Amino acid sequence: MVIGILGENCAGKSTLADAIRDKLSAEVITGKDYLRLAKSEAEATALFKEKLAQTPDDKIVVYVISEKEQLSLLPETAVRVLVKADLDTIKERFRARMRGNLPAPVAQMLERKHGMFDGERHDLIYDGVAGDPNAVCEALKAYRGISIKAE
Repeated sequence: MVIGILGENCAGKSTLADAIRDKLSAEVITGKDYLRLAKSEAEATALFKEKLAQTPDDKIVVYVISEKEQLSLLPETAVRVLVKADLDTIKERFRARMRGNLPAPVAQMLERKHGMFDGERHDLIYDGVAGDPNAVCEALKAYRGISIKAE
């Protein structure tokens, strides 16, 4: 089973991915980590798409996506989880990442990108501020009747 976790920077994607990894024994791949699969980007992309497409039902691979162009790497059968957070929370979390400083151009970039995944196809929504990652794990275990073997 392939699970795509999509959302903006600092929305709560990594928190959810960590919970899925821990609760469901999933492999987590973030952003462009797949580029390590080969020396050229084209070859790494092809290998990664093949890896995702050939993931067996009893194995879980979570792909954490924060850029729209990465959506094309997900197979059609992937379960897509949209992670949402309000703009103020995203800015505050980003500010903390930047050691308390949020330059105006960065704040503007976050404002421009806010809601960029809202219109994308998704199967589940996770509230990255108040959501319960365990509830998403339970929903994923039951999703489409697939039996997931947690180790």
